[in-house]
Amino acid sequence: MPQQFDRSAEDLGNAIHFEHVNITVPDQRLATLFYVTGLGLTRDPYLMVSDTNMWINAGRSQFHLPSGKAQVLRGHTGLVIEGREALLARLASVKGKLEDTAFKYAEHNDYVEATCPWGNRIRIHEPDAARFGRITLGIPYVEFDVPAGSAEAICAFYPDIMGMPASLRNGDGKVAAVKTGREQHLLFRETDRPQPGYDGHHVQMYITDFSGPYRKLLARNLISREDNQYQYRFCDIVDLDSGKPLFTVEHEVRSATHPMFMRPMVNRNPVVNNRNYAYGHDQASWAMGPDQYEG
Repeated sequence: MPQQFDRSAEDLGNAIHFEHVNITVPDQRLATLFYVTGLGLTRDPYLMVSDTNMWINAGRSQFHLPSGKAQVLRGHTGLVIEGREALLARLASVKGKLEDTAFKYAEHNDYVEATCPWGNRIRIHEPDAARFGRITLGIPYVEFDVPAGSAEAICAFYPDIMGMPASLRNGDGKVAAVKTGREQHLLFRETDRPQPGYDGHHVQMYITDFSGPYRKLLARNLISREDNQYQYRFCDIVDLDSGKPLFTVEHEVRSATHPMFMRPMVNRNPVVNNRNYAYGHDQASWAMGPDQYEG
């Protein structure tokens, strides 16, 4: 009898790639010290190279950091970066220059948590194919802190409105996990801690059925911005029955026909410097090689 496979395990749903987190920053120099020097990521060399915005590459995803009043994501962003000891050394190297900011970092069992100069928390994990897929560099998830009692309704919103599979997880709190791409998720973790008001930051994903969710969002008066032919936005996640807002974060929704869909991104190898330079090692690979995971 032929081997049986769980074909549903490979279903992505409507979202096919989570690309970026957008947070405004008031100082590009400090942002460079944290994201590029400290974390070891790469400023995009092709787009947004002036002093009004900077795009930071992390594998096939990005941080977008326009200039402006500091925004702080209500939760944290998950990063996969290979090499904990090298990461800790880089973070230590910028500590002095960031001492009068909110910057800090700490080791935990399975991640390092680093806080940017304005309070955004980043959890950096070592590559783990079972948890994050076959990446060595990337953004596998963004986790939001949401009001207690909201996870179940959030879990219902995304499949119905956006066509994005979602499931409830239970660990140290109830979590709605929404699939946004291959081994990528938005996580909504319930908390009873008071949360600050929404300050305008956003997340962006590409979807295949572009018009279907648009019509459903429009019918509920949830479209917040019409950007162009390939892109629209909404902010409120609502209860499907009552229409009551559950959580607010801007979603930048792009079609798979968007001109920038899956454009190549440069990722430097942060281990290489002018003293240990070796030909052919300038760029970092964002994916595991065939000997790094079990097929």
